[in-house]
Amino acid sequence: MKTARGTTLIARLKSGETLGDRVMKVDHAGEHGAVCIYRAQRWFARMRAPDMVDELDSFLAHERGHRALFAAELRRRGRGRCRSYFWCGIGGLILGTITGIAGRGAIAATTVAIERVVLRHMHEQIVALRGIDEPAVRTLAIIVAEEQEHHDLSAARLPSAGFWPRLVDPLVSASTEAVIWLGMRL
Repeated sequence: MKTARGTTLIARLKSGETLGDRVMKVDHAGEHGAVCIYRAQRWFARMRAPDMVDELDSFLAHERGHRALFAAELRRRGRGRCRSYFWCGIGGLILGTITGIAGRGAIAATTVAIERVVLRHMHEQIVALRGIDEPAVRTLAIIVAEEQEHHDLSAARLPSAGFWPRLVDPLVSASTEAVIWLGMRL
């Protein structure tokens, strides 16, 4: 399946698995990783960035809701979790701990980097699935607005040329791309 940009969305599907099935599995694992990131960041933000705790609580609630939507869609399809689910959780806890300890700038830069990549992928997924898997498209469309809100609120916290965006952005963006790429192929 090719996206509008001409890149391959997926290398191969398991027997009987649709593109929508795979996207739901990978995005479910990604939302689990996001829940773990925000949980860890929130724990450290109580000490390092107390003014961000309420915002992180809101983001965490959204991500839990997104994970539940993907889980419900997987149950409806009779599909299990992605093989990367556990690893997304561990990676999320590690990333959330490191950036939570680093404080406000690192927390915001992490959210901006992750959400930028996730939003691009979700928009590509919607384009690729439109007309062939409308339940997957509806699920993605519900989530996109909240992911955009996370990105925009966090971007507003960052200086345009600060230390944290320069350090965190390339690392977190590349890691997020790698997790999505791997999840689509497991």
